[in-house]
Amino acid sequence: MTPITIKSVCVFCGSRVGAAPAYESAARSLGTALADSGLRLVYGAGDVGLMGAVARAAAEAGGQTFGVIPVHLLRREVGKRDLSTFVVTENMHERKKVMFMNADAIVTLPGGPGSLDELFEVLTWRQLGLHEKPVCLLNIDGYWNPLVTLLQHIVAEGFAEQSFLEFLEVYDSVDALMERLRSRS
Repeated sequence: MTPITIKSVCVFCGSRVGAAPAYESAARSLGTALADSGLRLVYGAGDVGLMGAVARAAAEAGGQTFGVIPVHLLRREVGKRDLSTFVVTENMHERKKVMFMNADAIVTLPGGPGSLDELFEVLTWRQLGLHEKPVCLLNIDGYWNPLVTLLQHIVAEGFAEQSFLEFLEVYDSVDALMERLRSRS
């Protein structure tokens, strides 16, 4: 199959900044790097937490921003309306679909249950052969190490094929991740 050309990157991440300052720093660095590379940010349209940090940094660097938020989260996640594109969906399922359909690669920064839900949905779709988009994990300060260990355990216990581990590309820095994304843009 022909490699996908990356022009838009979907970023899943927390609606909180988390405990370590490195998470927000990485989100800002990623937003700036996406803009500097001419890659459009597709994200959850919130102006809070890591979501807000990545979007503000991308916009400040002159990048294109495509936000998607369900109507019930407009207040809670402070829907960021000064984006290049702002889409309001009826529910979370529609939000994930619109974000996925408007991106060529997926990146997950530190986050909570919502970020895990988004990540596992696109990983499952990849496992089922529904797409071949890169699915990347930005493992800032080892945040995702327990998840990587769990995925290895799932494979070792026979609940997924070894190839499942190849569907998730793990990067420890924004620079390493951006090198990968730029190689396909």
